[in-house]
Amino acid sequence: MILHTTQETLSRDELEELQLERLRHTVERCYATVDFYRNAMNELGFEPRHLKSLDDVRHLPFTKKEHLREGYPFGLFAVPSDQVARVHASSGTTGKPTVVGYTRQDIHTWAQVMARSLVAVGMRPGDRLHNAFGYGLFTGGLGFHYGAEELGVTVTPMSGGQTQKQIMLIQDLAASAVSCTPSYALNLAEEAERMGVDLRKLPLELGIFGAEPWTEAMRYELESRLGIEALDIYGLSEVIGPGVAAECVEGRNGLHVWEDHFLVECVDTDSGEPLPYGEEGEIVFTSLTKQAFPVIRYRTRDISRLDAAPCRCGRSHLRMQRVTGRSDDMLIIRGVNVFPSQVEAVLMQTENLSPFYQLEVSRQGNMDSLTVHVEGSPPLMAQGAETIEQVAAKVRKDIKDFIGISTTICIKPVGEVARSEGKAVRVVDHRATR
Repeated sequence: MILHTTQETLSRDELEELQLERLRHTVERCYATVDFYRNAMNELGFEPRHLKSLDDVRHLPFTKKEHLREGYPFGLFAVPSDQVARVHASSGTTGKPTVVGYTRQDIHTWAQVMARSLVAVGMRPGDRLHNAFGYGLFTGGLGFHYGAEELGVTVTPMSGGQTQKQIMLIQDLAASAVSCTPSYALNLAEEAERMGVDLRKLPLELGIFGAEPWTEAMRYELESRLGIEALDIYGLSEVIGPGVAAECVEGRNGLHVWEDHFLVECVDTDSGEPLPYGEEGEIVFTSLTKQAFPVIRYRTRDISRLDAAPCRCGRSHLRMQRVTGRSDDMLIIRGVNVFPSQVEAVLMQTENLSPFYQLEVSRQGNMDSLTVHVEGSPPLMAQGAETIEQVAAKVRKDIKDFIGISTTICIKPVGEVARSEGKAVRVVDHRATR
């Protein structure tokens, strides 16, 4: 059995001493190399020499998603371009993704915290991981891949889609664990049942799920239908990717934040004031060991709470409870971040579509679906069903290419998309009422 790393069982005093040392170094580097952070600190009258204790982190500026967009693509990088070994990107709201960078050391750090996460959820060297998270600019697939290889796990780099082939490979290659979004795991279960494959009779023992909110009811459904233990993992590209925190198989009650690499806070969503342990608010991260793209007090918009109670696993790090939602208007559809303004950008670039649209989110079976209702111009509607379907097909393709998600496009006559005298209701989410 793999023992915990030394950093996972440090006393609180030892851990905080390490955090303060790394926080000072990060703040000094950001102040010296990143204009945004230097200007933001100067506006607050804060200099790195003012950082005397971890409590002083509250005097540092927040970093928000819009700051990353304003710095697109490399404005918040803290190293020269020739030291950047890789870039990833996450969804943006205005057509530009959020670009993040990694030095070679960052990639090694990422692999280590992911390997630590995989140990926490119950994986060991020699296990076989069927990785169905997407590969590419999205950090999920490669994050799991590098962490599993670091641990000594055999990886099947399947990525998403081709569900029947996924079932075949899980069966034929005798996977002991699967990693994907929880909703896609249920889709795998449904497809296996249609194929006559009983996943509960396979060597599959563990599911590692993230990238979208899920509940205890979902955990029960996954475990009963796949015959596995279902564990939660957390991360985000802006901080490092997956591997920021992970549930442990012993406790199954909150995700251990790897605090030697990430300083975590929970703040009031409106005021930004720090909240005590146990109170629900917005999770904020400061990276302590990132080189290429460090972040200071990054507001994740994820709603959760921090728990300092001891865990039966023996790890001393704080736990964050499962994310219950987000404080902004971003939708998460099958693990993909979707902003209404992204869809709007596609619609507005399409001839003969009006600016009136609404997104309808529902759940069909165990999979989320997104329907885009939009009005067509009178000339378009007059051309008949065949032409309307051609336009709808183009919009479907453009959204798939631009955002990475499949949609249903419903083009309606003018006046059939609801208006509002105040703020437009862009999203109708039926999942919230189920």
